[in-house]
Amino acid sequence: MAGLSTSVLDIGPSVRPASSVRSAIPDFLALTKPEVNFLIVIATFTGFYLGYPGDLVNFPVARMLSALFGTLLVASGTGTLNQYLERRFDAQMRRTSRRPIAAGRLRPRVAAWFGISLSIVGSVYLLATVNALSSALAVFTATSYLFIYTPLKRKTPLCTLAGAVPGAMPSLIGWAAASGSFVSAKAWMLYIVLFLWQFPHFMAIAWMYREDYARAGYLVLPPGEQSGRFMS
Repeated sequence: MAGLSTSVLDIGPSVRPASSVRSAIPDFLALTKPEVNFLIVIATFTGFYLGYPGDLVNFPVARMLSALFGTLLVASGTGTLNQYLERRFDAQMRRTSRRPIAAGRLRPRVAAWFGISLSIVGSVYLLATVNALSSALAVFTATSYLFIYTPLKRKTPLCTLAGAVPGAMPSLIGWAAASGSFVSAKAWMLYIVLFLWQFPHFMAIAWMYREDYARAGYLVLPPGEQSGRFMS
């Protein structure tokens, strides 16, 4: 019995990590914000399709798939790092309190390295398989979202304006991936459409969850509306 007990104790620790990794997969997936990434992939595809200067017979399917995959990796890393940066505030909001880091299911440090890895691999992948411009735009999108929009959410309602800039960038990433440039009136028309679409989208969410945002100290709505009172 003693020998059996010892063998079970020895085996137990080696089994648990694999089980823990499998159980954590849904949480790692949730970190990447797949529902948002679906829209990002659509926007990137639209930009690529409309920006390709050749005919459909010679349409570069492989390059398009590489552009979509690389952009998806960077977007996934950005979503993960956003949850890392906002973990304390997410825990205060009913809408986000069950997110993996906020709920304590994943360690912040692990999530941070996961997000950094995805972002770096995605940007390098775009550089290696598509072109430098699409990679640079992806890096700009990630950094502006994380280091401009994210902190501004607790400082000014103008954060929505700042967030709409990287939010519409996937269309330009796709366009640049297809044509090697985004200096085009059509490219910027597409960008402006996505840029303007985000304001009613953001405001609708902010109004629905205004009490949550107020609890966490987010200044997404104008003063007076944040707490449900209209300005006079």
